[in-house]
Amino acid sequence: MNKCSRRIILGSGSPRRRELLAGLDVDFTVDTGNTFEESVPEDARPEEVPLLMSQGKSHGFHRQLEPGELLITADTVVILDGKVMGKPHSREEAFSMLRALSGREHEVVSAVTFRDISHEKSITDSTFVFVDPLSDDEITYYIDKYRPFDKAGAYGVQEWLGFAAIGRLEGSFYNVMGFPVHRVWKLLQEF
Repeated sequence: MNKCSRRIILGSGSPRRRELLAGLDVDFTVDTGNTFEESVPEDARPEEVPLLMSQGKSHGFHRQLEPGELLITADTVVILDGKVMGKPHSREEAFSMLRALSGREHEVVSAVTFRDISHEKSITDSTFVFVDPLSDDEITYYIDKYRPFDKAGAYGVQEWLGFAAIGRLEGSFYNVMGFPVHRVWKLLQEF
């Protein structure tokens, strides 16, 4: 099996990304030190947002990379009706997001940036998610029990809502979790 000979740094505090990268059986450390202020140009298309964020996080890393280090940064967004749904800031906002996703199809786009001292490469991956209709009681139950305030679109596909209401996916399940590991593996082999 080909393994990356570099010291891999995951520049993300997401427990899901840590779990998914660990699933590739590669050694890595986590370093979330960053000076990047997440903001998007007003003219950016929704599908460009995760790429801009992933690249911004890479270049906002708090120190210079050393020879032999490989930094991996990522971002994921949920797109519904041509608009980006970020992370909810309140219970009410989470409820509103999940009500909007109920009975609808939406797109999840993730971007991953690999950077060392002399190279940089970014990829994006897209998955279409079909959510069955949700009752207000189901939405309330999910929010109260799982508190999805750290998740784009106010849900985690690997949690109760994914089991109970995700009727179909077109694309990578892991991309919906926030890290398209099949694409990450290919990039690791390139680097």
